[in-house]
Amino acid sequence: MKQCMDSANLHRRLAKIIGQIQAIDRMIDEDVPCEDILSQINAAKSALNKAGQVVLEGHIKHCVKDGIEHGDADATIEKFTKAVERFANMQ
Repeated sequence: MKQCMDSANLHRRLAKIIGQIQAIDRMIDEDVPCEDILSQINAAKSALNKAGQVVLEGHIKHCVKDGIEHGDADATIEKFTKAVERFANMQ
């Protein structure tokens, strides 16, 4: 649902995450200490979590709002609940 999220923001975030993952891959070949690799993995995980927050925020502001105002409120709430559950499973 491209219209419900800030796609430019998400593309920037994902490009950064891709760079982080590639750097982690290089760190393995460069024999970087495990603690440093784990730190970078945690940073990439946090960045993915933030990207998920951006998607969820767009979902609330557009899809949920529109569904409640112009659609089936019960179905909208069910879809919103599913989205929150999926986001929570990312943690």
